[in-house]
Amino acid sequence: MPETISEAIGADHKSIDAYAENLKSAKDDAEKVRWRNLLTWTLARHAISEELTLYPAMEQWLGEEGVNLVKTDTEQHQGMKVYLAQVQDMTPTDPKFEPLLDTLMDVVHHHVEHESEVDMPRLEGLIPREESERIARQFQWTKNIVPSRSHPAAPTEYYVENLAALFLTPMDKLRDWLKDYPTQGDYDRASNDAK
Repeated sequence: MPETISEAIGADHKSIDAYAENLKSAKDDAEKVRWRNLLTWTLARHAISEELTLYPAMEQWLGEEGVNLVKTDTEQHQGMKVYLAQVQDMTPTDPKFEPLLDTLMDVVHHHVEHESEVDMPRLEGLIPREESERIARQFQWTKNIVPSRSHPAAPTEYYVENLAALFLTPMDKLRDWLKDYPTQGDYDRASNDAK
């Protein structure tokens, strides 16, 4: 059975937590950089995809309540994007890096709690499963075409954000090709450490 939007977003949240933990427990600086790259790449794409797919659905299905929830979520995302922009360009050997990463993850967890306890139950309680699955497919697809770095100064209004993404995504994709990401050995070590 296809995943619902709650399941798709929840899976991303689990991955983001795992990448942050793997970053903290990495054995050397190069491995930390690879996990940092994956964490920031995943989190940036996740946030923008929510803004372009989940938030319009919340406004559509929840009406005025949805508009207010989206306002709160957008403010939370903006705070997250500011910290993410700093983490994505900072070397993990910088003494400020780990405290900044902890702050970023605190902001992420606060937002995740709001989504899982308020947003998703309200939305999933009103929409048919087929609609939830459609939004989930749209969310997953959108992650492939949005910027993969945090751009806190970029607009967050729906149509303007789409336009900004058209300009930012190619530059981000070029940067992505030049970065290292976790190797199979990194994944294997992380799996073994988790046991």
